Parts: sequence; C-alpha cells; structure tokens
Amino acid sequence: MQKTILSIVMLIIGFSAMTASANLTEPLQKVFAMKVNTIAKMYQQDARNQGQDYPVVLQQYGSPELQAAMQLEQVYFVREQASCHIGYDVLWSSQDPDYAQDKQFSVTTKGLVKVSLVQGNDVYYELTCDSIDNEENCQVADVILDEDGTSLREHLLKHCR
Repeated sequence: MQKTILSIVMLIIGFSAMTASANLTEPLQKVFAMKVNTIAKMYQQDARNQGQDYPVVLQQYGSPELQAAMQLEQVYFVREQASCHIGYDVLWSSQDPDYAQDKQFSVTTKGLVKVSLVQGNDVYYELTCDSIDNEENCQVADVILDEDGTSLREHLLKHCR
C-alpha cells in the first residue's frame, strides 16, 4: 500500500515537473519562432532587392543601438572618405553575395539565430523581442561575426569614432 501511494506521489511530482517544463518551453518556442521569422524575412527582403535597400536591410531590422552604431559608420565614411566597416556584407559573409544561395535557420543554445549559408559560413544574430499592443516585434541587437564572438556593433563603436 505504501509503495502504491509512493508511486502515485512520484507520478504526480513527475507529471507536475513535465507540465511546468512544457509551460516554460512553449513561450520560449514562440520567441524562437519570432526570432527566426524576423531573420528569414530580413534575408528574403535583402535577396529580393539584391542588397540595394536604403537604408540597408540590417539597419531597417536593427535595434536603436545597432542603428546608432551603423550611423557612426556612415558619418565616419563621409568625414574620412574611408570605411571603418568589416569589409564584407555581414548578412552573406561575403564581398560578392550569392543572394540565391540556400540557407538554414536555427536557434543556438544561447538564443542566437544561426544562419547557415550554403557556402559554408555561419552568421549569428542576437535579437530582442517584445510585444506592443498584442503585436510581436523583434529587432536585431547585434550580429556575431565569427565563432570567437566578434560583435558587429562593438566593432563599429570601436573603429568608427
């Protein structure tokens, strides 16, 4: 009898833990889906316009902080007639992007959106998401350029002053 009660209690505890985990996982999955959809739309727009948007598509999807860093780059270029940018199109990790190339989107364990390009490079995006008036919105807070964690925003803030 005690074994049966103990088994039932353990079953209830296990079920409660699974329910709590499922309840926690569902909002995370929604946020991850929002992040991936945002990045997928950004790539779709950039490919459709062959990178010719102004302001550039990354700036359109960027957070105010990333937009400010990108603005520093533009001011620097006008003032110095030289570039302080990374030197390639960060979305496509290339100086000569293939806009038609296949790509895969996923979310890392750190919550970054990973874009795996068919050429073999990966680009990582840090996004912030919120809900305003029941409308979900995600913005690119930063682009992580390599496995060492090089930040586009930090690069621009450091080199474009």
